Amino acid sequence: MMPVPTAGETPRMRPLRNLAALRNLRAQPLWKLLAGEKAVVFIALLQDLLLEDDKVLAASALHERLGRALEGLREAGEDLPQTAQAYAADWLGRGFLTRRLPAGASEEQYELSADAAAAIRFVTGLVKRRTLATESRLSSVMQQLMKLAEETDANPDTRIAALLAERERIDREIEQVRVRGVKALPDGRALERAREIIALADELAGDFRRVRDDFDQLNRGLRQSLMEHEGSRGDVLEALFAGVDVIGESDAGKTFAAFWRLLTDGEQFELFQAALDTVMKRPFARKLEHKERKFLQGITYLLSEEGGSVHDVLQSFAKSLKSFVQSREFLEQRRLHSLLKQAMQAALAARESCKPGQELGYELMLTSSRVRSISQYSLYDPAERVLDARMVDAAPSELDLARIAELVRESEIDFGTLRRNVRAVLAQRSQASIAQVLQRFPAEQGLASVVGYVALGVKHGECTDEREGVSWVGKDQTPRRAKLPAIFFVKERLHELAD
Repeated sequence: MMPVPTAGETPRMRPLRNLAALRNLRAQPLWKLLAGEKAVVFIALLQDLLLEDDKVLAASALHERLGRALEGLREAGEDLPQTAQAYAADWLGRGFLTRRLPAGASEEQYELSADAAAAIRFVTGLVKRRTLATESRLSSVMQQLMKLAEETDANPDTRIAALLAERERIDREIEQVRVRGVKALPDGRALERAREIIALADELAGDFRRVRDDFDQLNRGLRQSLMEHEGSRGDVLEALFAGVDVIGESDAGKTFAAFWRLLTDGEQFELFQAALDTVMKRPFARKLEHKERKFLQGITYLLSEEGGSVHDVLQSFAKSLKSFVQSREFLEQRRLHSLLKQAMQAALAARESCKPGQELGYELMLTSSRVRSISQYSLYDPAERVLDARMVDAAPSELDLARIAELVRESEIDFGTLRRNVRAVLAQRSQASIAQVLQRFPAEQGLASVVGYVALGVKHGECTDEREGVSWVGKDQTPRRAKLPAIFFVKERLHELAD
């Protein structure tokens, strides 16, 4: 929309004013998206990802879906060298996307900015052009204009005359219905009006993003005014300490509050829902496209969700601003802001004496850390490092059963042989200690045999408080000795040592 001419403006000044307005618009994301080198590809991607089905996507979902879409476009011959994460970061920096971290969310969420949504709707409107001068649009303009004339007229006589005329018109219409019946709207005109309603509702849902952005800018502006105020207290600070909801009392806050009251009015909502259900049952509604019918069926949910999102943001901004002031955090922020201004002023003052490239005689140690957003990191994909799982035939073994048995004996305690040795000793005497068994049957497995006898004695023998010495020769042919608790195997428990 071009700026409104001001009083006293000459024809020579109007082009300059229009030029300034257009240059300002040229710097906005809306124009940047339309004028970009990859505008066609970017608009197609953003429309598919964040305008048609899903309005909000988590970072991981956006990167995954964008990656698949990029692969398909590359196969079709499009030159898209960057990764999905890089394109998402680029769009965020250009203002095509907005990024938020809602309370309780595990990751950041992305959605179209208000400017990007407006640009995409403008382009898609050109692709699917609609009739410009439809009957329903003209009727809407006329009704709104007449309603505006009535509601701004403070003359009671005029208002009463208008109401009486309206009552006479309604009485005539009632009489005509009784005589001639109801003349329903033709299907063609009904479809035309339904599509006008869909277009208007779609634009209304898109306006919520702009309202939320306005609140975001208002919140930042209020915080900036707190930072830059030189005195002890400014107007914003006084209002906050007085308990005034500064954001809610702003023009944008009051406008949205009025809209929110209308949207949450139970009676109005029920009437709206009943009218919607009635329209969807009409025969002409079957001629709407599937996407159009789906939009109409979910219009109440869409408006409530979008409005609720803006309402939550409004409340969050108001609370955070009040908390920001009450916690005195703004004092520290103001101090930092003052230090930064002083540093900038000092830099400007030294600009004349310190030239670029001049040796200052001061070394500044810079950090090597790189600050990045968590959403720019890609998830680990195990498929990228899959090991070779092929099975190959092993070389034939040269071992025989005797060698395998020998290896088992070397790696495990041969309790079977130890039990047989104990039974052989007890066949000739009523009891025997571990040392006596080792005298008859030397430890073939070295220390393993001694440990095996101790294990058998604890389980099947009699343990005493005395100690006895045992000796054996290890596999390295080195004699060894040790003192063990005196454990005796007895003939009465010989049956427990059976294999």
